[in-house]
Amino acid sequence: MGKSYGGVTPEEHHPIDFAVSGPCNLPSPNWEDCNYRRRAIACFIEAVYLLERDRQEKRTVENERAPTRWKVFDYKLTRTLVDDKDGSIIGAVLEWDTCAALLKFRFRGGAPKAVLALRGTLLKGQTFWRDLKEDLRFAMVESLEKSVRFGVALESLESLVSRFKSCNVCVAGHSLGAAFAFQVGKKLAKKEVFVETHLFNPPSVSLAIIWRGITEKARDALKKFKGKFSSNRPNGEEGSEVCAALKNWAPLLYVNEGDLICSRYTAPAGTSDAQAHIGAKVFVISNDEHKFREAHGLKQWWNDDLQLQPQIYNSKILYNQVKPLCRTAPS
Repeated sequence: MGKSYGGVTPEEHHPIDFAVSGPCNLPSPNWEDCNYRRRAIACFIEAVYLLERDRQEKRTVENERAPTRWKVFDYKLTRTLVDDKDGSIIGAVLEWDTCAALLKFRFRGGAPKAVLALRGTLLKGQTFWRDLKEDLRFAMVESLEKSVRFGVALESLESLVSRFKSCNVCVAGHSLGAAFAFQVGKKLAKKEVFVETHLFNPPSVSLAIIWRGITEKARDALKKFKGKFSSNRPNGEEGSEVCAALKNWAPLLYVNEGDLICSRYTAPAGTSDAQAHIGAKVFVISNDEHKFREAHGLKQWWNDDLQLQPQIYNSKILYNQVKPLCRTAPS
């Protein structure tokens, strides 16, 4: 039986309305359940995409599409993040709505007090070229810290941590938004401030990553070559990697193996990195029969029949990205 909201059937709704494209058959709120949490946070990110589309299409309170994405989970919009370069909405702060929840006799029960959600690239509309510029920035140097958007997101996240404490805040993003979410989360982790981080289809391909892979292979080959002519070194001479911070900050990754943009996160680490492996929690869709847009899309992550449990991956790519958080311990 199809969904009905306010007596309106799905056929009477716009295709992007929550009643048509949102999750069906939502269970009773259970934020301790990783699948409920995944579906809710994916909807929050979708809300940011829709906020920008509402802005571009000049929708009013009567016909805007975004609010249902947070209201159904008892959240409220308290801030939109804007790119000053083109005026586009790139993110949103959603906070737990105590009044709305109590009217439904619901309690917070593990739900974050505040969520910073960041969207990815919009393929249509006024912000496309601006989004593409940020995509190219990441593709070239694998860093977004010089972006105006990075500064806005970091300031917002720091403000939320100051208000609610880090244990009550989470940051999430999809695609390009996941890259921003990861880098602002890492920035705080360097200060030993650990925020729950959700990364949907995070990009794992850039020229920086490719070049690093080439240089690592060359370095490993050189080590093997030198090893043939050098005496055996005592064990532990080179020390080991200590990543104490990562015991407190482990981003959650949501990856479709059919998505070439993010699939490399599931690639096994090389044996030369045995002391530096980082066990990342990765939720994986293994079906690679999806078309690219479906495999990279956000909608798949709130599908009703999708029940995923985190798998632990020793991810070499993730290790290289968080290496600044590590230090070398003496032998």
